[in-house]
Order: sequence, then C-alpha cells, then structure tokens
Amino acid sequence: MVSGRDPSANLARVRELLKQASEQGASIAVLPENFASFYSAGMRTLAEQETTTSGPIRSFLADQARELGIWIVAGSLPMAIRPDGSPVPAPRVRATCWVIDDQGREVARYDKIHLFDAEVGDAQGSYKESDTFEPGDELVCVDTPAGRLGLSICYDLRFPELYRGLVARGATWVVVPAAFTWRTGQAHWETLLRARAIEDQVWVCAPNQGGQHDSKRRTWGHSMMIDPWGTVVRSAEEGEQLLLATLDPARVGEVRRAMPAWQNRRL
Repeated sequence: MVSGRDPSANLARVRELLKQASEQGASIAVLPENFASFYSAGMRTLAEQETTTSGPIRSFLADQARELGIWIVAGSLPMAIRPDGSPVPAPRVRATCWVIDDQGREVARYDKIHLFDAEVGDAQGSYKESDTFEPGDELVCVDTPAGRLGLSICYDLRFPELYRGLVARGATWVVVPAAFTWRTGQAHWETLLRARAIEDQVWVCAPNQGGQHDSKRRTWGHSMMIDPWGTVVRSAEEGEQLLLATLDPARVGEVRRAMPAWQNRRL
C-alpha cells in the first residue's frame, strides 16, 4: 500500500485489496504497517476510538474477515490501551498488530517492541518513534491455517533474537508488516528478510508500504514472501500491489531435516 493521512480513503483501498485477495483464493491476508493512517500526529486521535473490546477500524476488519471468509493479519493499528486494559499515557500509543480469524474474532494481539529512533539521512532526516509510540514487551505466536505464526513489525526485523524467540515458541512462519524507508529499504530490506528466513528456517511474509506518502516520506515497498531456505518466492516493486503466494508448511520440515541447525546449536 501507499497509505496517506485519510483513514477512510486508506480503508477503502484495504476493502478492495482484501476483496481481490479473497476472489483469487487467498485464505490469509497480511496488511502493511500503518495501513489505516500514515500520519504520526493523528495517531492518538485514531487510537482513542479503539476500546478494549472493539473500535471502528477493528469492527471494519472483523466485518471484512467474516464477509470474505479470510483471516487478516492487520499490520499495525494505533492503540491507546495496553493488553492488560490500562491506558497508554498521552500523547503516545502502542503500534499493535491484530490477527483476526475468518469468523471475525480477534485471536492475537502483538505490540511492537522495537521503536525506530534513528538518523537516516533522507528527506525526513530524523526518525523518533518513541515520541509517538510506547514499546510492547511480549513475544506473540498464534495458530493459523498456515501453521503457527510469529508476529513482528518493521524495525523488529533488525533484532534476530526476537525471531529466535518466536521459533522457540513454535513459529513456522513470521510476518513483518513494515513501512521501511526508501533509503534503509534499498540497503537492507531483502538482506535482513532472507537472513531471518535462513537462520530460523521459517517462512517470512513481509508486506511493506511502498511509495511517496508526502513531501518527506518515501517508503521502499518490495513486499516479499521468502521460504525457509531463503529463496524469494514472490516479490513486488514500489507502489500499491496485491502479492499472492502459496505457503507450504511442509517446507519447514524439509529444510530443518536437510540442515539441522536447530539440533546442532550449542549456545
């Protein structure tokens, strides 16, 4: 996606893309980070509409899941409430990935652990997510029709210990919904994704924002599906695109038997 400031316009595109995915046979759809809004200053307002039990965006996603008969891994959505029900002190929010099953039920919640505070050297220059977001602190896996799924978001990709922890909890595939900058994406996106797939012997599904969002923000795109051997099965370019791929859970066992790195670990 190339999400903008207007949530209603972004969700209209989400609806159309989910419909296309379902019509083409997808059983699980994964949205990128910030799919509903790419406007940092509006995150708190958006987050305060989402309660402990529901909210307009989550209700929209649940309706889409039920109507289309599809699971949805909802990239990231701002939340002003922590998993335990306590409030996030204003003006910050949590960046939350929700997993919704094909009956519209919320079956998992992951709050982004690693926050992007960095000097990139692009038109934006400096990024400090910790001004807008409060970090989560819990690894999350959930069983899906494609196997046990480990959840992560964007900057988490640079921290291999997170994925090692997800695999230790049984994950056979992981998602990396992202909004990687054009500069860092060009340099590191594919390399990091393939490294996580190879070293943890899991499928990696990485939908990325990709395009010019405003005068300063450009994201890299190049969404990918990578198999446990590190092979890029499908990849996109910059710009909005529906990317379809088949995830074969049996491939995980094949790779782990051929290269028994988990059995050979000594640390």
